[in-house]
Amino acid sequence: MSNPQQLRYSKEHEWLSAAEEGVSTVGITSHAADALGDVVYVQLPEVGDTVTAGEPCGELESTKSVSDLYAPVSGEITEVNQDVVDDPALVNSAPYEGGWLFKVRTDESAGEPELLSADEYAAFTGN
Repeated sequence: MSNPQQLRYSKEHEWLSAAEEGVSTVGITSHAADALGDVVYVQLPEVGDTVTAGEPCGELESTKSVSDLYAPVSGEITEVNQDVVDDPALVNSAPYEGGWLFKVRTDESAGEPELLSADEYAAFTGN
């Protein structure tokens, strides 16, 4: 699966959509989902929580391991994807669509995060 060109990517393998009215959507990449294996549990931040770019804000548990989920930007959580909590396999089957994880209102005062373009992320992962 190729990386959607309209998204930006972190070196921790999260993706970030362009902000709409200051709110961006966050998920993990297909590369991360493949590396994790079958995701069986998702722990997400709660609505109203403040997250900091590059810091852990949740966990993904698979049949292979438990991995931290990192915030690609700083801001306030505005929504979590309850569908993924109820059916963690969505992270594997649709990482860029129904498997998104949370929405965050970006903290503009935190500055521009260091995110990669789709091509830069592909080069970073060797895909």
